[in-house]
Amino acid sequence: MSIAVLGAGAFGTALAISLAQNGPVVLWARDPGTMETERENRTRLPGCPFPKALRVSGELNVACAADILLIAVPMQQLRAFLSEHSQILSQKTLVACCKGIELSTGLGPVTVISQAVPDAIPAILTGPSFAADIARGLPTALTLACADDTAGQTLQQALTTSNLRIYRTTDTIGAELGGALKNVIAIACGAAIGAGLGESARAALMTRGYAEMQRLAAHLKADPRTLSGLSGFGDLTLTCTSTQSRNYRLGLALGEGQSFDPSVTVEGAATAQAVDELAQKEGLDMPITAAVAGLLANRLDVATAMQSLLTRPLKEE
Repeated sequence: MSIAVLGAGAFGTALAISLAQNGPVVLWARDPGTMETERENRTRLPGCPFPKALRVSGELNVACAADILLIAVPMQQLRAFLSEHSQILSQKTLVACCKGIELSTGLGPVTVISQAVPDAIPAILTGPSFAADIARGLPTALTLACADDTAGQTLQQALTTSNLRIYRTTDTIGAELGGALKNVIAIACGAAIGAGLGESARAALMTRGYAEMQRLAAHLKADPRTLSGLSGFGDLTLTCTSTQSRNYRLGLALGEGQSFDPSVTVEGAATAQAVDELAQKEGLDMPITAAVAGLLANRLDVATAMQSLLTRPLKEE
């Protein structure tokens, strides 16, 4: 089946590079610039040359002629993109490649696809992955979540490459939540390290953050096994421990009292606000998420946030 990637950020570009190992792939960019002539995305993913089978195009109708479309646009822009191009995306298999919760609705990317393009087959590709690793051919394992398991099997075969191993699930809610919530915990971990609170504090935040992820997933009827897999625990481990993570780097900046480049997309920032609002509405105890939302809204500083967590009532684990 033919494949196109819509969105030429770092992750979309990396996926296109890897998938071009299997055959022709179109990478759509709003502004292709010199990518086609230079055969590299020097702005978003320098040092990763394009294979011969990768074609760059600024024409959306060219890319959308493919059978499978990977949508690699930021979560908060996803609905607008889908709605604007709903006619050309109609009846396609659409795979979300973003991680987050829509701020205006509290919904994940699969549900947003279902609402914006009702006759499409929606899915999500998520899990522990950095764009540079994928583009350089380093081994990476991801979760493909699609409620239609027959379509999921087709996607699993189509998206597997020599360095990209795909596991599948029908639990789209669990996969959405794992990919979104780990970004929030990564901001908390970065803030702890940036403030000099130490590795033990990071380990505690990761562990109790994972408990929060499971709590919300259970409330929303996700399969708890999904959160223990690549899209949950796996992605949490990666994102909370590496400066390649934009969410972790934002947390570091907060902890160090430094500014952060506002042009860099950090999905966890909006997700923290959206999930905090959802948790309050549903009466769920998610103190780390609340602390991150408070930090990002300048209602708390790192010291106050950590103190609020340490002075919570004692309880069983």
